[in-house]
Amino acid sequence: MDCFHYPLDTEQLLRKKRRIRRELLAQNPSPLHKKIAILGGSTTNEVADQLGLFLLNYGIEAEFYQSEYGQYWQDAMFGTPELDAFKPDVIYIHTNWRNIEHFPTTSDTPVQVDEMLESEYARFETMWQALARKFSCPVIQNNFDRPNYRLMGNRDVWDVRGRTNFISRLNQKFYAYAAAHEDFYINDLDYLASDYGLTAWGDAFFWHMYKYAMCLDAIPSLANSLANIIKSLYGRNKKALVLDLDNTLWGGVVGDDGVDGIAVGPEVPEGQVYAEFQSYCKALKSIGVVLAVDSKNDEENALAGLNHPDGVLRPEDFVAIKANWDPKDQNLKAIAAELNLGADSFVFADDNPAERAIVAAQVPGVATPVLDGAENYIKTLDHGGYFEVTTLSGEDLKKTELYHANAERRRAQAAFADYGAYLDSLEMTATIRGFEPLYIQRIAQLTNKSNQFNLTTLRCSEDDIRGMADDSSWLCLYGKLVDKFGDNGVVTVVAGQAEGETLHLRLWLMSCRVLKRGMEDAMMDAVVADAAARGLKTIRGYYYPTAKNGMVKDFYAGMGFTRVEEDAEGNTTWELSVESYNARHPHMKIER
Repeated sequence: MDCFHYPLDTEQLLRKKRRIRRELLAQNPSPLHKKIAILGGSTTNEVADQLGLFLLNYGIEAEFYQSEYGQYWQDAMFGTPELDAFKPDVIYIHTNWRNIEHFPTTSDTPVQVDEMLESEYARFETMWQALARKFSCPVIQNNFDRPNYRLMGNRDVWDVRGRTNFISRLNQKFYAYAAAHEDFYINDLDYLASDYGLTAWGDAFFWHMYKYAMCLDAIPSLANSLANIIKSLYGRNKKALVLDLDNTLWGGVVGDDGVDGIAVGPEVPEGQVYAEFQSYCKALKSIGVVLAVDSKNDEENALAGLNHPDGVLRPEDFVAIKANWDPKDQNLKAIAAELNLGADSFVFADDNPAERAIVAAQVPGVATPVLDGAENYIKTLDHGGYFEVTTLSGEDLKKTELYHANAERRRAQAAFADYGAYLDSLEMTATIRGFEPLYIQRIAQLTNKSNQFNLTTLRCSEDDIRGMADDSSWLCLYGKLVDKFGDNGVVTVVAGQAEGETLHLRLWLMSCRVLKRGMEDAMMDAVVADAAARGLKTIRGYYYPTAKNGMVKDFYAGMGFTRVEEDAEGNTTWELSVESYNARHPHMKIER
């Protein structure tokens, strides 16, 4: 829906929210359900309404608990029967500068101000720790915005007694806590207020009349920011940015103007704008975003433009370059197939509204932000929140290299008539071990990102994964795969719970980039071997269908399991006798 694209259509979001909700539910018949507790230091009804819309836009249907007005600390510290029974998946603490209990005065000494700062921070840290102990779920905490006035003018920002200075120091202590604690996230209210405009954001009318922490029209911006954090936690981020070239990465048309005639680089203001946008796109690679090109161009001209001496991006920065005269929606589908990614993983950036409309109509799920004026490109993509970072694993840092290595594997496969011989040629080594601290973050990340080869789509936090690893009733395995083209990293995860003599497989997923290379066979061998070592007689596997995991519907049948149950929703249960299992003997060396 256009109202969710930057700039947000605030009027429509606030005035037509019931209709928008109905339309979103119709578009997402099987959303992911999550319980979100909002502990508010101010009125939160509209915050919940707007957050619910933004999450539905990401395919997440939220159920909310809201504390009574101003009771955020009491609910967190002492609980309520309603909150305890609610068992939230995410807790959001909606506080702002008005919830700071004590501010310095001009008569306070620096020592007194420091003591005040520690006391104010301790109140929040105690609350966060209580919530972590009780609920073991992600907590999102606002940092503090600033009042839209400064008692001491410019001095307020550096004088130890200034409110602006005090808030800044308190925020820094919040950030240090976030850096040291997993499953704790900061919603950057301070940035949102500054970006919106502090005078309008902090309109005192809305506080005194309604006890809103910000003006009514700013609440969708708050909800958008929160939804970006939550959808990132549950694997709903975009993964790839597909870029047009002419008048998107440079000014002008390279086929008409020639390489010397396009605008990019420091010589002219227009060129500086495009160079800055290229720098931004290149920086996205460092957070795991993969880049591709989809351009109506002769490939020779496209590559010449990407090799412009004043450009920032080079051909090797892209995992795929489609520069031809085919329709762009077809090119984008081809890129998705090559990368083994769903269409809803992509953002398509093109200055031409007609091309954006065609892609949006023909490839549902692709984000097509409105690029209006090259000077606004960065802000449009940034404010869209498509690539929100909540975790950053080693695999994220080398995504482009991983996809380039996959391309090398595809080219190598084309040289073999026999697929088994091709697999042998890869010289693969699989490492299969129990969950280890080094890979906890990546394992949790995979449970929230893997959708196609994912039999139960169980989504786990890092604490959930640690809990499994520490519980002797669970059999937990991860698998890494290395071949002659490079290290694929952690690509598969299995977790099962022993009950009596039966192992129940609650989680089995694998990255599609290693599909059909024998890794699933190696993991099955390891699962059966470990189950036998524990004296287990039977393994039960479960398949819960979703819109994306149809490819593994018959996975257990192929592994020798027998289907024993199926319900009306298509959920199936499969069973295997450990004693009767025949090892699969995959084409790889196994290290355990």
